[in-house]
Amino acid sequence: MSIRVLLVDEHAMLREALRTILERAGDIVAVAEADDGATALALARELEPDVVVMDIGLVGMSGIEATRRMIAENPGIKVLALSTFSDRRMVVQMLEAGARGYVVKTAGSEELLRGIRAVARGETYLYAEAAAALVDSLRKHSLRGTRSETLGRREREVLQLLASGNNSAQIAEALHIATGTVEVHRRNIMRKLGLHNVADLTRYAIREGLTSA
Repeated sequence: MSIRVLLVDEHAMLREALRTILERAGDIVAVAEADDGATALALARELEPDVVVMDIGLVGMSGIEATRRMIAENPGIKVLALSTFSDRRMVVQMLEAGARGYVVKTAGSEELLRGIRAVARGETYLYAEAAAALVDSLRKHSLRGTRSETLGRREREVLQLLASGNNSAQIAEALHIATGTVEVHRRNIMRKLGLHNVADLTRYAIREGLTSA
């Protein structure tokens, strides 16, 4: 089944180029386009796409605010930020708004496709520049907490692998445990840390020094 994508960017020429890239991918289809946040919200409600490729620099309602509202209305929608900037403030704000990934416009088309496929699978995807910006921000502005002390050895291992982009099946294979056991560990980790999604776990793991990216 194809990944259904809503393209949100104020520039018609860029949307055209993005649509062409998606059409050539084979497993991804652009179901609609929007040039502003309000239109994007309306289309997301109507079409319920799998992934929204969201430009941050929208006129009027920003891509950050549009993402925040979109996720609040439908937590199942995955948002991949597409931006000219890799500024750490932008990266952090977009992830805090609920985006699952961040790709800069200077990246190649394959990077964009990898990002779409990753967030569609429920993974977090950060282009190298965005990941570096996020790590730098967390290291500069976050103090190491003590909540990781409440995690058991196996839970810490699962968290490390999860934050590195592995899904449950990959974690199960790496640790030689059942996939169901991984899911139990994931639920326990979220409960203990008071976190609710993979993006939050990734940020926490980086802040705690459990993973480098």
